[in-house]
Amino acid sequence: MTVEPKGLAARAAVHAALGDPSRLAIVDALVLGEASPSELQHLLDMPSNLMAHHVRVLEEAGVISRHRSEGDRRRTYLALAPGALNALRPTAVREAVRVVFVCTENSARSQLAAALWAGESPVPSTSAGTHPAAAVHPGAVAAARRHRLPLTPATPRHVDDVLHPEDVVITVCDSAHEELGAGPGRLHWSVRDPARSGEDAAFDRAVDDLADRVSRLAPAIRPTG
Repeated sequence: MTVEPKGLAARAAVHAALGDPSRLAIVDALVLGEASPSELQHLLDMPSNLMAHHVRVLEEAGVISRHRSEGDRRRTYLALAPGALNALRPTAVREAVRVVFVCTENSARSQLAAALWAGESPVPSTSAGTHPAAAVHPGAVAAARRHRLPLTPATPRHVDDVLHPEDVVITVCDSAHEELGAGPGRLHWSVRDPARSGEDAAFDRAVDDLADRVSRLAPAIRPTG
């Protein structure tokens, strides 16, 4: 009797799911950041019933997952499942003068993301908020210290005072994404808000999540010129 190697069926399911051009296009989009089904429909010009079918196939293969928005609590976001496509890394897909990470208060996730980006990419980065707090959250500062991340806390700033038309904007919280909206030069990362609990573990998870996303996106962005 032949014994199937452990995980072979699951790997075959992933390859089968990616064998369709439309599903591969969905995955290509989600490699860079999360999106709602309606945003993907608009991006890929795909009918809703066909999008639902392809999403279901990708979910069943363990390639993507979905979660409820932390912002309006009604919207659903699709995301690449952690570790599902470890061998998939994008080539350089766009040039950028600067990358700007945005969250609501510009006090934790966006500041951490900018610090992580600086260690991975030659493209300059900064951060901003849609409703800036008075100061960087002490939990973010402590997490950066634990992870040996060179975070220099910057006074939180409003997006209107920071963004330039040529910036690549990456929202790192659902509320900021839903407030600013999707558009050219914008990506979304649905990172859980560690300040809601304030626990060290929540900030550590946010750092790990952001580090994974930064390492995934950095090869896809190159300096202009």
